[in-house]
Formats: sequence, C-alpha cells, structure tokens
Amino acid sequence: MEKDQLVAVLTELFPALEINTTGESLRIKTEPGFIRQLAMTLRDDQRLRFDYLYNLYGVDREDRFSIIYGLESTLFTHSLVIETDLSDHDHPVIDTLSDLWKTAEYQEREVYDLMGVTFTNHPDPRRLFLEDGWGFPLRKDYKDEINFIER
Repeated sequence: MEKDQLVAVLTELFPALEINTTGESLRIKTEPGFIRQLAMTLRDDQRLRFDYLYNLYGVDREDRFSIIYGLESTLFTHSLVIETDLSDHDHPVIDTLSDLWKTAEYQEREVYDLMGVTFTNHPDPRRLFLEDGWGFPLRKDYKDEINFIER
C-alpha cells in the first residue's frame, strides 16, 4: 500500500489522529490511554494488517517519557511509527502490547529495566539485565553512587 493510501485508511479509522507524513515512515502521535485500541485496530484491520512489532523503545525527555513503537505489515510491506508521551516522569505507566505482538514482551522488559517504565498487565514484569534495586541507568536523572556516573 502506498503512503497516501495508508494515510487515507488511518484518517478514515481515526480522524483525530496526528499523522506526520514527512520522512521515510509514517509517524503517528497518540495518547497513552489510546495505545491499545490503536494497536489492536492496526493489527486486525484487514486493510492494514500490521502483524510485526519490529521495535519498541523509550526516550527520557527529562519532563516526560516517550514510548516509540515500530510496526510493519509483512503481508502488505508498509510500516509506521507510533509515539506516545507519558507525562508522569516519576512513575511512568502504559499498557502492555505483549499480548498483541509477542516481540513486545522482551522489549517492554528492557524499557522497564533501563528506564523504569511500567507496562501494566505484562506477563513477566521482572528486570531483564539488572538486579532489583539497581536504579534505571538510561534515565537522565540517574546517579551511580559506586562509579560516580551522573547523567
């Protein structure tokens, strides 16, 4: 599906959605409370069929966290990027998408482990790399008292 056709389908399904068409991939900006509904529609709509979550990462913007999802349709070979901002920097929380795309399970655990973003209803919310109590080293306010590393 061409980019303009994809934009037309997305606009039909979600008229209020903020869609950025500049650049190689389409970029969608949405509210965190809408992420599950948007993700299910993108996966299940027969015109879209985004069946592969190829990337999920977090960005610490000091006053908020951004969670970015990269999706692709292996059937139609189109892709897009979804971004959502979590305004509570101290206790960032968003719904898991691991039940929709299995690839999200470990990527969400990584974002939790390194940034402290909690994914509600995640099937295995344990830390992935670091020990409990370590802190979240990719946060901009992280302080490592042992090695004197400050961001």
